Amino acid sequence: MEEAVRDWLRPDGVPVEHVTFAHGALDLVGRLLSVELRPGDAVAMEDPGYHHLLDLVTALGLRSVPVAVDDEGMCPDALRRALGAGVRAVVYSPRGQNPYGGCFSSERREALAEVLRESQDVLVVENDHASAVTDAPVRTLTADGPARWVHVRTVSKFLGADLRWAAAACDPTTLARHDGRLLLTSGWVSHLLQETVHGLMTDEGTRALVSRARETYTVRRTALLRELASRGIPAHGASGMNVWVAVTDESAVVNGLRSYGWWVAAGARFRLSSGPGVRISVADLEPADAARLASDFASVLGESEATYGG
Repeated sequence: MEEAVRDWLRPDGVPVEHVTFAHGALDLVGRLLSVELRPGDAVAMEDPGYHHLLDLVTALGLRSVPVAVDDEGMCPDALRRALGAGVRAVVYSPRGQNPYGGCFSSERREALAEVLRESQDVLVVENDHASAVTDAPVRTLTADGPARWVHVRTVSKFLGADLRWAAAACDPTTLARHDGRLLLTSGWVSHLLQETVHGLMTDEGTRALVSRARETYTVRRTALLRELASRGIPAHGASGMNVWVAVTDESAVVNGLRSYGWWVAAGARFRLSSGPGVRISVADLEPADAARLASDFASVLGESEATYGG
């Protein structure tokens, strides 16, 4: 299994000398933050960012320091300010960012690597959560900059939500601390689970199905972005399976769309200090339905503006 993981990560430039496993990405991130940090310590988090990660940081008694994101991921100046404020760890997604959809360009990767080289004592957590179904290359920061780092990938987004398994590559100190704490809790990741994941990852039919899923998600996301743009609605979704739309009143938009039969997520649960918005997951949105959703969205925005001023 370790060799399969190395074969998975190596082509993307992730150093693979030290690899380990966990019960999903959140499990690994939570274990590392609890080992490396103490209650009250600060963590640089994407804003808007994945709500379960934000909740996890809070549950561990840590403080989230917001780092603004755009279509290319974390913004370097915002990250530099967070590092200057004394954060002990940085957590980010290099592609398919949830909920904004950002993915690192080559230029953004270089800029972020330069910022991180100034803070060698910070743990860098690279969460490539939707790797195999994200239609963008991963431009990792792990090979150029940080001394303490981990790159984690889970399979729940494309092999099945019940397959609570993740692979990680990391520096030797991080490996020892993670595996040492794992030994004191569950002990190891089930070998039955590992065999199941390995069988699926190396099966040609499964690989073809995952590839088709990646292409399908791209078609669905771009269809919605196109339909929203044609109605003058700015939206973000450079990669991944989500689209983020800035709005003035989240509740009005969420409730308004619900009356049309659509369920979208209010942005409040994803935000720290960024402006309001809503997240639309496109995994199940057929391209033929994108025009109807965009039309209903435009109607709801008009109703919201008339009722609430925006």
